[in-house]
Amino acid sequence: MFDNAKIAVIVTAYNEEKLIGGVLETMPDYADRIYVVDDASTDATAQIVAERARRDPRITLISHTANQGPGGTVVTGYRQALADGMDVVAVMAGDAQTDPADLPAMIGPIVRGEADYVKGNRLYTGEAWHIIPRYRYLGNAFLSLFTKIASGYWHIADSQTGYTAISRDALSRLPLDRFYRRYGYPNHMLVLLNVNNFRVRDVPIRPIYNVGEKSGIRLPRVIPTLSWLLFKCFWWRLREKYVIRDFHPLVFFYLVGMGLFFPGVAFGLYLVWFRLIVGPIKETGPLFAVVLVITGLQFLLFAMWFDMDYNKHLR
Repeated sequence: MFDNAKIAVIVTAYNEEKLIGGVLETMPDYADRIYVVDDASTDATAQIVAERARRDPRITLISHTANQGPGGTVVTGYRQALADGMDVVAVMAGDAQTDPADLPAMIGPIVRGEADYVKGNRLYTGEAWHIIPRYRYLGNAFLSLFTKIASGYWHIADSQTGYTAISRDALSRLPLDRFYRRYGYPNHMLVLLNVNNFRVRDVPIRPIYNVGEKSGIRLPRVIPTLSWLLFKCFWWRLREKYVIRDFHPLVFFYLVGMGLFFPGVAFGLYLVWFRLIVGPIKETGPLFAVVLVITGLQFLLFAMWFDMDYNKHLR
């Protein structure tokens, strides 16, 4: 236990036979339950975990018969933690990229009642720029920006980290059946949390790379997929939070802003093409495009400011 709270740790694992043993060895004593969710691994991951479980009664092996993706493994662990009555549930990786030394900082705000959900932030210091591969760092920064807009948690960075902790109360009220099953689950989780008005906190964690891990993330495929997911989540959140459950004029600001900004950009690009390919254009054309872009941008910025202000109490 940690300050009289029952702590569960979900360890997600897929073909981690080389690293999973070391991860389990470093689990702190205050972890009451350790759920290793094997996502239909084809190597000896399950056998290694089963052997460890015979020596450590805290460890429970849960094996999927078919691969369900990172989000699917987390949902399986969440369901087991709820069934066992755990107070705080943390998620760590089976590839040794999450440091158990950071676990007290992750679960502490929840145990003290200061937050409902805590996310690790590897980008908090400049150290990450030198450790994380540059293409992954930049991809993470791109997705983090769009996740801020989609989720309404403007203070959250490093949206793609899977090192998280959540309270039993928040977990019991989330619709786990709707949980996104693939690599976009951390982004989708933030959207669900925001719609339900849960407090989310960022805490610095140590970035760990080059310990033998093998990433299944392919940015050329993942970024378009997650961008589309975030686009859909953004509109779903606006409808659920600002139309159905409450009403806020920022919806109009977003609609008007997008209705002016994007046509303005498209019209401006058309004028550039026309001038280069066809010939001279009337002076009023560029002025009209500029007015559309500037006015639309102002509406969008006001909408974002309204959203930040409305959610500032969820820090």
